Amino acid sequence: MRSLAFVMFLAVSAWGQTTAYQAAAACGSRDTTFDVTEVAQSAPAQPDPSKALVYFIQDDSPGGGHQHYTVRIGVDGAWVGAYKHNSYFTVSVEPGEHHVCANVQSKSSAGLNLALAHFTAEPGKVYYFRTQFLAGLNTQYPIYPYLALDRPDSDQALYMIATYPVSQSHHTP
Repeated sequence: MRSLAFVMFLAVSAWGQTTAYQAAAACGSRDTTFDVTEVAQSAPAQPDPSKALVYFIQDDSPGGGHQHYTVRIGVDGAWVGAYKHNSYFTVSVEPGEHHVCANVQSKSSAGLNLALAHFTAEPGKVYYFRTQFLAGLNTQYPIYPYLALDRPDSDQALYMIATYPVSQSHHTP
């Protein structure tokens, strides 16, 4: 009986590690960090006809209580940019299935706070993803806000894009 319990413990532990690893495969290297600046708004970008355009929008709500957090965005295992405050940036992607990761950039346990999504891109189409911090819903690290990743309605996304500045991010050494 003890042997069976031990084998089940190992199997559950291995499954948990594999699942976490697979989920984080949408992200980039944990050691990558970004410096973020914001620039004036620009006209909405148009997609290349052979690719899809993805907008990533940080919506810190009117209260803006979590503006000091930098959120980095990964697509298919590579970080593609970062932002903070109410801002956005765009990325062009090839048609096909893509996996998205949003992660709080931090050396503390807040860096483990991530959100995941996937989508299938079609050429010439535009996609919108929004990150928000929701206070009090993070059960793993209750002192940190919960990072949510969703797909807002295109009208809401276009409103935010017209209102928010563009985020420019650069890898830090």
